[in-house]
Amino acid sequence: MLSEFKEFVNKGNVMDLAVGVIIGAAFGKIVTALTDDIIMPLISAIVGDTDFSSHYTVLGGGDKVTEGMSLAAAREAGANVLAWGDLISVIINFLILAFVIFQLVKFANRMNPPAPAAPAGPSEVDLLTEIRDALKK
Repeated sequence: MLSEFKEFVNKGNVMDLAVGVIIGAAFGKIVTALTDDIIMPLISAIVGDTDFSSHYTVLGGGDKVTEGMSLAAAREAGANVLAWGDLISVIINFLILAFVIFQLVKFANRMNPPAPAAPAGPSEVDLLTEIRDALKK
């Protein structure tokens, strides 16, 4: 069993996947930092307070929550909250990450054009027609 596991891990695809996961996690941290430290402050300077992560709606137990209470404090007080602001932050992070990955793939495709397609041979119908004609003779 140990040798099978060693063979599985040493396959090229598994190692490539592991490297991709590690780089992806690091890249996710870069995008989060970009969003939190650069993009959101710019949006905040233009629009006003946009620290979306602290926005929420109280669904239940609102008697324990006072106005201006942080999300963490509202949760700690036992209130049932809908943390919609955090979802907005995650969506912004996703959109930035998707855009950057799209640009990377687009750049990689430009640097490595696809190999020319192999010339197409006769279709299956053509081959069957030739076989039929040969059998008729």
